[in-house]
Amino acid sequence: MDELDALRKKRLAELQAQAESEHVQKEQVEQADAQIKQILSQILTPESRSRLATIKMAKPEFASQVEMLLIQLARSGQIQGKISDAQFKALLAKISKPKKDFNIRRV
Repeated sequence: MDELDALRKKRLAELQAQAESEHVQKEQVEQADAQIKQILSQILTPESRSRLATIKMAKPEFASQVEMLLIQLARSGQIQGKISDAQFKALLAKISKPKKDFNIRRV
């Protein structure tokens, strides 16, 4: 019985350590998200933030790439002031992949 109790205590300690590390990781992710939101609110107008939120709902991976690009541009000093919706559209047009056209001919 002593071995069983020792194994139970060891397993309990492992689970507690794992739960604590997951909690720390979750807090770090939340802090990073808060920093990203703060930076984006400083460089985007409400209209362009709304457009980014719409993109995030449709294409979350692309929205994350756009967010990282905006943060890099802001940190490097290439963004002066807030980005308007028209400027944001132009930036999206530059970085988005061109759409493929399909023509169907019926004979």
